[in-house]
Amino acid sequence: MTISKESALTIAKVLAEALPYIQRFTGKTVVIKYGGHAMIDEPLKQSFARDIVLMKLVGINPVVVHGGGPQIGSLLDQLNIESEFIDGMRVTDRQTMDVVQMVLGGIVNQSIVNLINQNGGKAVGLTGKDATLIRAKKMLIERTSPEILTPEIIDIGQVGEVIGIDRHVIDLLTKSDIIPVIAPIGVGENNETYNINADLVAGKLAEELCAEKLILLTDVEGLKDKNDKLLTGLSSGEVDRLINNGTITGGMLPKIKCALSAVNGGVISSHIIDGRVPHAILLEVLTDEGVGTLITNLNRELNS
Repeated sequence: MTISKESALTIAKVLAEALPYIQRFTGKTVVIKYGGHAMIDEPLKQSFARDIVLMKLVGINPVVVHGGGPQIGSLLDQLNIESEFIDGMRVTDRQTMDVVQMVLGGIVNQSIVNLINQNGGKAVGLTGKDATLIRAKKMLIERTSPEILTPEIIDIGQVGEVIGIDRHVIDLLTKSDIIPVIAPIGVGENNETYNINADLVAGKLAEELCAEKLILLTDVEGLKDKNDKLLTGLSSGEVDRLINNGTITGGMLPKIKCALSAVNGGVISSHIIDGRVPHAILLEVLTDEGVGTLITNLNRELNS
């Protein structure tokens, strides 16, 4: 394949711009939550896989955590199993949990592994049950209202929250040429299986691995202010203020809280990026421009 001189110069400039970032992040761990449109659109799936493979080739250690809500919903519909949500969480009985395990731990996980491998990487699929990677407990939702003196506790079935992560297996993989791909399924004290929100798993995993970055792929440009202006860089304190004044609401709130918890827990930076942009991960990690919102713990940076 031949390219023009102008195209060659552009490529050279891009590589030169990426060099200091590669030098800075070589040997570092980056946890990526893979979800949204980037999991459905074929060109975006390919660009995601190439980004992951390239990161590993230049010495960065990507760890992928994936969701699969739409795929779970689709199979439940085919099986005529009704889906119910409470406060954004899927109510998960035993029958639904069987489907969740089949979709997340099987269909979706292996499709991502194959995608990365087809693009030249070496990926291995895991669930949180493998080697007791993700220990979890039942999540109970608490509701309060002026009419009720005692908060109402709602049981949403086999939905869990992370109580611990055994990083040993991940360390073994990242120190080699293997890319871990993790399904957000946890195991309880008595071997119960739990469906866990993938953002929460990615955040806790990033904390446990002392990751350089947590990257959440979304279907929005990033965090915006009340004037619809994209906020490209925020400290943890600024994020707290935006939550308190009502700028951050709705579906973005859980992701922001996850990103905030990660940087407060030791992750250097969290990124909420637009997964609809081709090669969004490389643009965010290896260029000056970026494609989303960067959150850092400014107080920790000043004290380091």
